[in-house]
Amino acid sequence: MIDQYLSQQKFDELKEELNTLKTVKRKEIADKLAYAKGLGDLSENAEYHDARDAHHDMEERIAKIEGVLKFAVITEEHHSNVVDMGATVLVQQEDKNESERLVVVGSEEADFEQKKVSNESPLGAAMLGRKQGERFVVETPRGRIHYKILDIE
Repeated sequence: MIDQYLSQQKFDELKEELNTLKTVKRKEIADKLAYAKGLGDLSENAEYHDARDAHHDMEERIAKIEGVLKFAVITEEHHSNVVDMGATVLVQQEDKNESERLVVVGSEEADFEQKKVSNESPLGAAMLGRKQGERFVVETPRGRIHYKILDIE
C-alpha cells in the first residue's frame, strides 16, 4: 500500500470510527447474529443473513481503516509557494471568469462538494509542484481543461 495523506483531523476521525466499530458495533452485530441463530433454520433466516452481511461489511471497513492508518502520513499546514499536500489553491479555468478555491488532500479525505481534491485525481495531480501564475492542463473524459493557478495558501 502507498502512503495515505491525512490531515490530523481526519486521522483522529478514523481512529475514533475504528474504535467504535471494534467495540460498540462488533458487539451489536454479535448480538444480532446470536438472536438470529436462535430463530432456527439458518438457510431461510433473513435476519441471520442480514446480520452476517452487516458483519462482513463492518469487518471490511475495519480492515480498510486499519490499512489507511498504518500508512498514514499526517499533512502539516501548508507554508510554501508551491502546491503540495494540504495547500489551498485558487484556480481558474481559462475559459471561465469564476475562480475556485480547492484544498489538495489525500484520497481518503477527498470530497469535491467541500472542494477537497485528492492528490491522486487528475486535477490534484496536475496541480502538485506548480507555482502561482502557472498554467496547466487536465485530461478528462470530456477533453482537456486549461487552468491557471491564481493563488496558493
